[in-house]
Amino acid sequence: MTALRFGYGTNGLGDHRLDEALEVIAGLGYTGVALTLDRGHLDPYTAGLSRRLARTRRRLTALGLGVMVETGGRYVLDPWRKHAPTLLDNEPEGRARRLGFLRRAVGIAADLEAEAVSFWSGTPEPGMSHDEAFKHLQEGCATVVETAGLVGVRLGFEPEPGMLVEDLDGYERLRQALGNPEAFGLTLDIGHCQCLEPLSPAECVRRAAPWLVNVQIEDMRRGVHEHLEFGDGEIDLPPVLAALTESGYRGLVSVELPRHGHSGPRTAARSLDALRAASVRPWTAEAIQRVKADPSSLSTLFPLAARHAGADAGEAARVQLLQALPGTAPDRAAALDDLYRQGDTAERLAVLRALPLLDQDGAIGPAVLPLIADALRTNDSRLVTAAVGPYTARYLDQPAWRQAVLKCVFMGIPLDAVAGLARRMDPALVRMLHAFAAERLAAGRTVPDDLLTQLDHHDTEERHAHL
Repeated sequence: MTALRFGYGTNGLGDHRLDEALEVIAGLGYTGVALTLDRGHLDPYTAGLSRRLARTRRRLTALGLGVMVETGGRYVLDPWRKHAPTLLDNEPEGRARRLGFLRRAVGIAADLEAEAVSFWSGTPEPGMSHDEAFKHLQEGCATVVETAGLVGVRLGFEPEPGMLVEDLDGYERLRQALGNPEAFGLTLDIGHCQCLEPLSPAECVRRAAPWLVNVQIEDMRRGVHEHLEFGDGEIDLPPVLAALTESGYRGLVSVELPRHGHSGPRTAARSLDALRAASVRPWTAEAIQRVKADPSSLSTLFPLAARHAGADAGEAARVQLLQALPGTAPDRAAALDDLYRQGDTAERLAVLRALPLLDQDGAIGPAVLPLIADALRTNDSRLVTAAVGPYTARYLDQPAWRQAVLKCVFMGIPLDAVAGLARRMDPALVRMLHAFAAERLAAGRTVPDDLLTQLDHHDTEERHAHL
């Protein structure tokens, strides 16, 4: 049985730069991102968009993140009116602007190799009849479907409380009116199901399964359209996640908390913990309790996780076992050291990748830097890549960090995989990278695009250093 793939929405990390938002999402252990097109992160109308998309695609690949393109930017089209204009605008020019944006989003999704593009209907203008609004929506959606078909992008139409199409009944009517096109899939927001659907969220999943291409998830209360952290609403998570698994859903399940940017990393960490706990398999649940009761059992259970939890869920299960480990920071650091040094490559990777989650608020500190040093001494690109994550960016001293970056360059590991690169790049490292690029060019060899991007960025900074 395939494990669910959990993602996090960039609209819940609005105070972060996009590169750093992706670093947080991947560093916590998410495997996907719901990327909202907006001025703050990925502006669909910015100059040099094609270069930015190529850079973002490389970054997503290096971090192992799948991506959904979201089109719910609040003021992306009009600085005065939230989410305006829509496909239901009174004026043809307004509808055309929204349609142009959606077609652009489809093109961006193609460039990013995104799994789908999510969008919604909007609310009818005052005085507009339901039939007129539905006609505008149908015409607009037909054009978006045609555009998506040309570039092979899936669409996920989202029923939204208070909009013209707010529930599954409305989605089915719209899909039928369009002729049931294959590309016109469904984005299902689990909170919206709790808010207004007559069926339970789990039953909504089963009903929606034939068309499902995207899932958004959060907690919510009946009759109140407010996105809440898990545990603050009324949704029973385990049956929902079980229904998604049983239906064979393979897309992203992305947390949608757009008003939690002030506590983004902590909220994202708590959300992933809740999702993992709600989808935990029986062996893992029992193993977690054993570790809490007897920390010494971790050395036996940790290697068995992939066999019993499933290959695709093995690393997540190992992280949960590490999180369950009681004791002081030195005790936990010692346990991590033992697991890493006695483990095979998969077990070592699990330890390294878990460090950002385990070190929230400095819970471990620099005590396990010897493990980073060991991984960086290897010639295993998987271990080196895992070793240049957020924990290393936080604690490794600058000379050693420069050498870690250079090792990535010489091994052909994408610089987009290096956490904190923009924050920690300094003139000494820039000179080293220039020297590497010069040697490659002199030998008639190509210079990696991500290295050229870094050099171009920092050369620009150098030219303006007097400002």
